[in-house]
Amino acid sequence: MTYFFQNLINALQWGSFYALIALGYSMVYGILMLFNFAHGDVFMVGAYVGLGAATLLLMIFSTPLGPLIPGWLLLVITIISAMLLTSILGVLIERIGYRPLRNAPRASAAITGLMIGIILETGNLSIFGAQRFSFPSLIKTETFHVGGIFFTNKKILIVAVSLILMYALHLFIKKTKWGMAMRAMSYDYLAVPLMGVSIDVVAPLTFAIGSALAAAAGVLYGLAYPVLDPLMGVTLGWKAFVAAILGGRGSIMGAALAGFLLGFIEIFTAMVFPSTLRDLIAYSIILMILTFRPHGFFGQAHSAQLRL
Repeated sequence: MTYFFQNLINALQWGSFYALIALGYSMVYGILMLFNFAHGDVFMVGAYVGLGAATLLLMIFSTPLGPLIPGWLLLVITIISAMLLTSILGVLIERIGYRPLRNAPRASAAITGLMIGIILETGNLSIFGAQRFSFPSLIKTETFHVGGIFFTNKKILIVAVSLILMYALHLFIKKTKWGMAMRAMSYDYLAVPLMGVSIDVVAPLTFAIGSALAAAAGVLYGLAYPVLDPLMGVTLGWKAFVAAILGGRGSIMGAALAGFLLGFIEIFTAMVFPSTLRDLIAYSIILMILTFRPHGFFGQAHSAQLRL
């Protein structure tokens, strides 16, 4: 049982990354009926923006006796800065890459997403080169030991921040006027604009929110695994995309639950089988779920009717 709970904490941390990234996929897919395949690389950009913000903050507030402000405050400022700057990137992606293709076949938008992702990766490689960067340690790692289970303050922080951001998104979607507009457009993409809700406002807002959440995931990932790579968003992005599909079109709760589920499957699979079989077993389980639940956990039958 000790080994089980130890891996449960690891699964919660790993699932937090998938869940935050999957939310961006699910929102864009649910409202605009397209797959933003550049979203994984937006996560990568958010991590690098967080790296730059954290490095700058440490330069400004560091003294020979230590930082002038607490590490947790540096982390909060880093996350907020990365979310704000990366949300601007999301708006630009929507405006330049996707808006001209809004009435084009969905395949054209999918290819555009892949090209935008390659542009972001190549731009990173051109600016920083192929070397990896180490994310600065903004807070001191503390290890706790409870009942034979070891966990760090960073793991608890990552899961807590992820849940807070998910709950904040839930409140925004359910309680605000723009959240209501996003839910309505997700239900009927064609009729809602006729009622005065501008798609030119809802679309960039959706990309901005999704990109901000991906940036938060990037900073938290750098906090847990402090080695950043220009291609770090490829694998995590595709797996988060699978989680978004598994959760159901446009379902915030579904994307979050599916992200955590994917994290659980991967971590606990490695407990029993060789790690080389982790992806094979995880995708096989997801395939079986989608066979019996093709619309995902919380998807509706009409959500499968894509505008191809």
